[in-house]
Amino acid sequence: MTTNKSFRFWQWKTIIISMVVYAIYYFVRKNFSIAMPGLTAEYGITNTSFGIVIAIGSLIYGLSRFVNGFIVERVSTKVFMGIGLLLCAISNLGFGFGVDLGYWITGVHEGPQFVNMLILVMGITIVLNQYFQGFGYPPCARMLPQWIAPGELATKMSIWNTSHSIGAFSAVVVCGLIMTNMGADMSGDSSIVARITANLASSIKGWEGFSGAEQTSRVMSYAAHYGAWRWCFIIPAIVAVGAAILCFMTLKDSPQSVGLPEIAETHTGKEATEGKAGAHKAFLSHMVFRNKWIWMFSIANIFVYVLRMGVLDWGPKFLTEDRGMNINGAAWSVAVFELTAIVGTIFAGWATDHIFRGKAHRMCLFSMVGAVLFLGLFALVEMPVVLSTIVLALSGFCIYGPQALIGIGSANQATKEASATANGLAGIFGYVGSALSALGVGMIADHFGWRAVFITFICVGIVGALIFLAMWTAPRDGYERSRKFTENFGKNE
Repeated sequence: MTTNKSFRFWQWKTIIISMVVYAIYYFVRKNFSIAMPGLTAEYGITNTSFGIVIAIGSLIYGLSRFVNGFIVERVSTKVFMGIGLLLCAISNLGFGFGVDLGYWITGVHEGPQFVNMLILVMGITIVLNQYFQGFGYPPCARMLPQWIAPGELATKMSIWNTSHSIGAFSAVVVCGLIMTNMGADMSGDSSIVARITANLASSIKGWEGFSGAEQTSRVMSYAAHYGAWRWCFIIPAIVAVGAAILCFMTLKDSPQSVGLPEIAETHTGKEATEGKAGAHKAFLSHMVFRNKWIWMFSIANIFVYVLRMGVLDWGPKFLTEDRGMNINGAAWSVAVFELTAIVGTIFAGWATDHIFRGKAHRMCLFSMVGAVLFLGLFALVEMPVVLSTIVLALSGFCIYGPQALIGIGSANQATKEASATANGLAGIFGYVGSALSALGVGMIADHFGWRAVFITFICVGIVGALIFLAMWTAPRDGYERSRKFTENFGKNE
């Protein structure tokens, strides 16, 4: 009983602390989406330019998760995770002082030369931040299956997965407050007001459709908080340093590291291959790269991430440019989206274990169908702003289920010994989807408007649902597969 109590204590301590640390990873990542409208107002940066930067960063993040999935199988997970967060903090500070770097290089504060340099600095710091972001999830994908049995992995990891939404919620709320309460009041400077007016007119499709009063209100709101976007990077960076220290001091990699035994259900038989040449490589190949269920989860992740990142990265811009909200209202609307996502994530995990007996792919199917229905209502039915915000939030309830369950399902299919690698592979595909979303949304919004963006989301959701339908017969996990492999490998050797 003492051992059981001790195990539960360390299990929940690991879940909660890793949740906090990973939430801060999102805090220094999703701040960019709230800063984008301010950057457009002050410097005229277009949706297409933002889309290119986000797309490149997404691909780099996916590659980083894949590469680090291999590395973290062999090193301390808590050290790896803490170092990554420190590097993210440095990258955010670099972005926050990007205007100063741009001026230092060009010698001017405005004009095409300065704006192009600012976009370059922005791109470099975002890409670096995205690479270092890839230090966050692989350690958790490796660590948590060490502490959680397969039969309860969906429930407890879905609770852990709310860290995504908690971090994003914190980012949009805090940065929304920063954008509306900080910065310099330049509303009395006619040259600044004129520049913001010109930037918004040239960057926002349909600007001429707003009334004169609406145009003036938007321009003056940005002028009254000029440069506030910089603090959206500096303040989260400081918080990230504290979270990295927490990670170093409190996390433990596995039950064995605190003198507790391995979870019986997670026995893979891998010890039979210890010391045999090529055993680890062969195990990874069998459990990940020659496992059709891992590949199907990974491909489905493309479509899930197009929806998830499409709403999360572009929500504030869409709501300010198409639905007429101010930046604070848009930030709170995306925050509500994240709150319902938290509830949806926990429900999806609970339903996976208690209704679908641990088969994550089946719950993913129903979640994607729900996402398609709510996004369809949001895009195609005219409704008041409050009701449209509620419908968008309900789509978040559905979208975040598959986002969490793909990682959980991949971890179960690959077993705890290869879970980080499997999630790294799924991550590459997911952030290919994120890159496609970034490029596609930016260009579609600039050329066809925001309604066309959401019609595209509906089509993407339907394809994702069909992939999950094709996985209906997949088993709950891959532990039997792993035991058969290690037994045969040992005999062959």
